[in-house]
This record gives sequence, structure tokens and C-alpha cells, in this order.
Amino acid sequence: MHPDNRKKLNDRVIRAAEVALAAQKYVSPVDVLVGIGWLDPGALKRWRQGQVDYLERVTQTNLPRISEAMKLFRSCATAKGLIPSETHYVARTPSRQTLRFSKSGNPTIERLYRTHWISDELSEKKRERLVERTSRAPELVVIQPLNDTWKCHRCGGTADLLIMESPGPACMRCTGLADLEFLGAGNALLTRRVKAKSPRHAVVVRFSKTPGPL
Repeated sequence: MHPDNRKKLNDRVIRAAEVALAAQKYVSPVDVLVGIGWLDPGALKRWRQGQVDYLERVTQTNLPRISEAMKLFRSCATAKGLIPSETHYVARTPSRQTLRFSKSGNPTIERLYRTHWISDELSEKKRERLVERTSRAPELVVIQPLNDTWKCHRCGGTADLLIMESPGPACMRCTGLADLEFLGAGNALLTRRVKAKSPRHAVVVRFSKTPGPL
């Protein structure tokens, strides 16, 4: 990369890192890729939902430029005295598979992508809580459709609830979630207790028939 282009990229990386750090007291490689405009938030969401094989596939530049940006980011984080912490990335799917970042799947590259850099201004206890929160598996989202015209892409059946997968909607039975019981809204205390005691749970989203403003 030409020195002038490297300097411009370094400036963009630093700005993206500073914005993320100010907002959340840590910064990740993903934050930087989004911040410099190489990773669309919609594509990031699909990857987190297990609908994309690896993150680099939907990053809007070539691998050498990604590698250069990540090197600049790590140099910036080290120079600022940020504290590295490896974080677990788990897909928002029933199988809870580990998300993959790189095309190669190289363990070293994967570890670098998973490493968050935390503000040294936080106390040790706050850093521990932050690591625990960011490593927590995301909640599953189950959809309550407006009608039963949809078909499960696995079995061809239909039901009251569905979960979206990469090939299309799937029923609770086919995704291994048929044992979950629906708990209606309205009792926040009961919901918290059930979530605390249950090894797994899902949030139910119901679409509204009411049209939005034009």
C-alpha cells in the first residue's frame, strides 16, 4: 500500500476506534470495519444470525486491505494503552455455533478478530463485567406470523411460531425448540425469573397488521 493511502486509512481507523471507544468503553475489529464503511450493518446482522459463512465474505474490500486495516487498528489500540480481551462470538441460532470471521479459518486470525480492546480507565471489576456481557450468547428471536400461509423449509409444515434460517423460515420442531413454552407478555417479574432459571429461551416478536405512517 502506498504510504499516502496507508496514512489516510490509518486516520480512518483511528477515528472509527475513538468513536466506538467513547460510546462503549471498548472497541473491536468489527466496530472498526463498520466505522470505516467496509462492513454494512445489515450484512453484520446476517452474519450474527448464522446466515453468512464468514464475515470477510461480506466485507466490502479485498483481504490485503482488511489485513492492513487490522494491523493499523492493533497498533493504535496498543499505543493508547487499551487492554486486549478475547471474546466469544456465538451465532443467534438454536445450535449456538461459534461465528467464523476469516475466509481461511486460521486460528490466529480468528483470535485477532475476536479480541476486543478495553479502556484502561475501567476498574478490573468493570472490565470483568464488560467481558462477561459481550461474550454472552445473544437471545434467540422467534416470530409469530400474521397468518399460517408460510411453510417450513425443512418439513414443509406450518405452525404458530417460526424462526428464520438462511434458507428460509423453519418451525420450532425442526429447529429443536419445540420444548419451549410460550409465555405471554405482561408479567415482567415472571419473565425475568423464567429467563434466569431456563438454560435457553427465546424472544417472541409479533408483527402488527396496523400500517405505519406514510
